[in-house]
Amino acid sequence: MTDSYLYAAARTPFGRFSGALAGVRPDDLAALAVNGVLAKVPEFAADGLDDVVWGNANGAGEDNRNVGRMAVLLAGLPTGVPATTVNRLCGSSLDAAIIASRAIETGDADVVLTGGVESMSRAPWVLPKPHRAYPAGDMTAVSTTLGWRLVNERMPKEWTVSLGEANEQLAERFPVPRRRQDEFAARSHELADAAWNAGFYEDLVVPVAVDGKGGTLGRDEGIRPGSTADGLAALKPAFRPDGVITAGNASPLSDGASAVLLGSRSAAARIGADPLARVAGRGVFALDPQLFGFAPVEAANRALRSAGISWSDVSAVELNEAFAVQALACVDAWGIDPATVNAKGGAIALGHPLGASGGRLLGTLAHRLKESGGRWGLAAICIGVGQALAVVLENVTEAGR
Repeated sequence: MTDSYLYAAARTPFGRFSGALAGVRPDDLAALAVNGVLAKVPEFAADGLDDVVWGNANGAGEDNRNVGRMAVLLAGLPTGVPATTVNRLCGSSLDAAIIASRAIETGDADVVLTGGVESMSRAPWVLPKPHRAYPAGDMTAVSTTLGWRLVNERMPKEWTVSLGEANEQLAERFPVPRRRQDEFAARSHELADAAWNAGFYEDLVVPVAVDGKGGTLGRDEGIRPGSTADGLAALKPAFRPDGVITAGNASPLSDGASAVLLGSRSAAARIGADPLARVAGRGVFALDPQLFGFAPVEAANRALRSAGISWSDVSAVELNEAFAVQALACVDAWGIDPATVNAKGGAIALGHPLGASGGRLLGTLAHRLKESGGRWGLAAICIGVGQALAVVLENVTEAGR
C-alpha cells in the first residue's frame, strides 16, 4: 500500500441558475475544468493519466453517456486516456476523488484526474415512455433539475419529501431557528466576497467564455456582497407558509465544474510538482433519506477515525452548505469552532452545482491548509436520499511541516 496525494485543483466559476453559464454545455464545462487543472502542472504529459474519474448527478441531458469520457475528448487529451462517470448525487465528485485515491493506494493507478460537473440550468425535462402504444391521453414532462423524480410508488412517502421539507424537519428536530440560519447565510456571502477580494480564488478558478463577443465569467455569480441577516429575514419561507427555509438560507441552483489531480508520492517527478496534501482518511455514511442533511456528522467522524486523528486536530473544515440548517446541525453535533468552517464562504454564496461541489470542497480545503499552515482539514458533503461522504486531508506543503 502507498499513499495518495492531491497535487492540483481547479474549477470554473459557479453560475446562477439561468445565469451566465446557462449557455454553456456541461460537457464543455467539464472539459474546461480538465484543462484548467492540467494547466497547473504544465510539465505533466496528459497521456500519463492512468484514468479519469468524473462525477455527475443528473446525466439526463447533454451530460449523458459518460460525460467524463466526453470531457477528456473535448479537452483534447489523447484518445488513449480512459474515463468513467460516477453518480452519488451531490457527493459525486468527492466520490470520484475517493475512488481515485483508493486506486492509487492499491497500486492500480499512479496518476488520476478526478472532478465533476453539473448544469442545472440545462437539465432537461424528460417524458416517460407510455405503458402501451398510442396512448390517447396527455403525458407530463418531468423536470430533472433537482430532487426526486419518477418516484417508485413502493417508496415510503416520508422518504420522498422535497429536499426543502426534509430540512424543515431537521430544523424542528434539533432545533435551529430562522435567525441563526439567516446569520449563517449572510456570513457565507461575506466570507466568499472577502476571499475573492483577497485573491484566494484566483489560483483556483478558470474563467469561462460566456458569449461570442469576448465576454467571460471569472467570479462566482451567486455571491451577494452586503448581505445581512436582517435583509435575509425579509424573505418568505419557500416550503412551508410558517417555515424557516428561504431562498436566502439555502444553496442556489447552479452550473459549474471542478477538477482535482491525484497521484502517488513517487509520481511527483512526472507531474513536475510537489503535492499539496495527502488523502489521510475517508468516511461514508447513510441513514433515512429525509435526514440526509445530518448524514455528514457520522461520515466525518468515520473519516477522522480512518485518519487516526480527532476533531481537536482539525484546523479547517469545508462543509457543503446545501441548507444553512443542515450545516449548522452538523457543526453543533461535532462541537467544533464555527470559525473553522467554510472560512472562504460556502455553497449558499458560491453555489452548489451538484456533481461539481465535492471537487470544489477538496480544492478549497487544500489551499486553505497551504495558506494557514494547518496540518489537518476535513471536507464533508450531504447527499440526497440519505447519504454523506467525508475526506481528511493532511497538509504536506512547507507551510504545514
